Amino acid sequence: MAASFGVVFDARHPASIARFWAAALDGYAVAPYPEEELERLRQMGINDPEDDPNVLVEAPGRHPRIFFQQVPEAKTVKNRVHIDLRADDPDAEVRRLCALGASVVAERENLISMLDPEGNEFCVLR
Repeated sequence: MAASFGVVFDARHPASIARFWAAALDGYAVAPYPEEELERLRQMGINDPEDDPNVLVEAPGRHPRIFFQQVPEAKTVKNRVHIDLRADDPDAEVRRLCALGASVVAERENLISMLDPEGNEFCVLR
């Protein structure tokens, strides 16, 4: 039996960073909120999915699923794990990601190191 997996990011504001990654990753989207989930959130005192402390980004039939969970503390050190992205045109992809709110940290021969809007490191491979 093969194991499937998800990736979990700690976040200050899960809905915002989930939207960034949904836009960054081909075929991914913020998971829809069925009525029973909206009701569960309302019972927790959360009336707007924008305030959901746990947001899922997924691509139907694909893995990994990516979860964003709210934590009180800010990110203070380098990620121990990061995502590497591949693109047909890495330079155009970096420009697109910057327009979404990412920033370039360093450019190397084989990769471009970047930060997402909450400061999580990731790379675009050349």
